[in-house]
Amino acid sequence: MSTAVIDLDHNATTRVRDEVLVAMDRSWRMAYGNPGSRHVLGRRARQVLEDAREEIATILNAAPSEIVFTSGGTESSNLALGGFMAGPAGGIALPPGEHPATEETVRGLQQRGWRRIEIPIGRDGRFDFDKLAALPWADVRLATALLAHNETGVIQEMAPLAERCREHRIPLHVDAVQAVGKIDVDFRALGATTLSLAAHKFHGPRGIGALLIRDGVRLSPLLFGGHQEGGRRPGTENAPLAAGMATALRLWHDDRERVRQHVTQLRDQLAAGLLEQCGPVVVHGSAEHRLPNTLSVAFAGCDGEALLVALDLAGVCCSLGSTCASGSSEPAPILVAMQVDPLLIQSTLRLSAGAENTAEEMVEGVRVIARTVQNLRARGAAANGLAQRQ
Repeated sequence: MSTAVIDLDHNATTRVRDEVLVAMDRSWRMAYGNPGSRHVLGRRARQVLEDAREEIATILNAAPSEIVFTSGGTESSNLALGGFMAGPAGGIALPPGEHPATEETVRGLQQRGWRRIEIPIGRDGRFDFDKLAALPWADVRLATALLAHNETGVIQEMAPLAERCREHRIPLHVDAVQAVGKIDVDFRALGATTLSLAAHKFHGPRGIGALLIRDGVRLSPLLFGGHQEGGRRPGTENAPLAAGMATALRLWHDDRERVRQHVTQLRDQLAAGLLEQCGPVVVHGSAEHRLPNTLSVAFAGCDGEALLVALDLAGVCCSLGSTCASGSSEPAPILVAMQVDPLLIQSTLRLSAGAENTAEEMVEGVRVIARTVQNLRARGAAANGLAQRQ
């Protein structure tokens, strides 16, 4: 990684690992055929594709037949939600502040008569289990939730929600895009009907993801034009990207304990440094149930947008929240639902470390962030003083 830039935006995307590039290059060269072709080149490509499917299934505790390759997490969630909602309108239960791939799909469904039923969360960003039972479950036709929130990093306890869904025979879609490749994800243990993931979140290639669909579950396809992926996602499969995805997931899985400890130490080092040098700051969400790499932190007295731009110029990459929601002028819905003070919401950044970051980068990152925060606070104080004199 270049010393000129400190990447603290790994929840947005990650660098493709060299081993993944090698695996994809081998596939591009040796297995470039169409996996659907009935000749030797097609069989080579099909073998690469099915090997990748089997490897991913093994790591996520699923059957290979339950893996459907897609273009990424957004398509996977759209396929799940749209596939379950092809029939008459009803209620869809979900927490506030889900990823735009879910939120925008739900808004479109609401225009067709669907009703949003909100799953309550507490100030820590986790489900409010005491209120969960009071939801009108008889009206719910589908439930969906992020396993790990892309902005706060808060990890949900899915078991109570999955149990409610089982009791009422409601499909449950789990968006695990930010979770897979950061924490262990067990498709069977979650009790999910469907689960989405994306390769570029764990050092795999962009342009490929997967939707896990429990065997026996029928989904209406969003696309038409071919028999591929069991008719659930037509279009010629990209075997080299699938190989890259499987390689990236295996590399993480084989080294996951060391990686988890490393990024947790970096996250905690970053948090401690910011608390010491940038106070007052506030870290949002559950401290115990959080992704090992993620901080959602408010720098009181700063404007988040101005801070983001200033840090970019200073060589620190971070974000205001979900990259898919960038450009929105609305306050982060998840922080509003967590009852965060509006002024703190406006001063919040997401910092997400990665396996390739170093402790030295955290020291330098804290130094740069502290200096930038102090400069912005000083300018703000000066501007307020000038306004008062006028």
